Amino acid sequence: MGPAGRFAVYGLAGLAGELAFTGVRGRPHTSAWMLPVYGLAQPLFEPVHDALRARPLAVRAAAYAAGFSAVEYASGRALRRLRGAAPWDYSHARWNLHGLVRAGYAPVWALAGLGFERLHDLLESGQEGGRKSRVEVARKPRCRRALGVR
Repeated sequence: MGPAGRFAVYGLAGLAGELAFTGVRGRPHTSAWMLPVYGLAQPLFEPVHDALRARPLAVRAAAYAAGFSAVEYASGRALRRLRGAAPWDYSHARWNLHGLVRAGYAPVWALAGLGFERLHDLLESGQEGGRKSRVEVARKPRCRRALGVR
């Protein structure tokens, strides 16, 4: 599957996760603007995941929480400029930054990143024509370069 297809897969997975998350907390809702935001996982998340594969779970989770929060903030700023408002507003939350990110969601983004690891591995294994273990995927040349392994 090419980059555009992977972008769409991440976008749809993100929308599904958001609908599930908001559904548990009340009425499920999301915005069509979130499809490209979640789709950014293809060009941004995949290389980070490849670089962090051999790191401990806590390190990967912290990196994903920080990275997803940064993308949430940047995309929220961009959407505010483009359409006057972001599809979300956390200004009511105690620990928020400009209403675009909130500290309380760091664990949610960490878990989302760990879930996207599985999705990325599934997409990678599909390219090779069969299911591969995490170690086998990490043996790919680009993964080895990202990890600094020769």
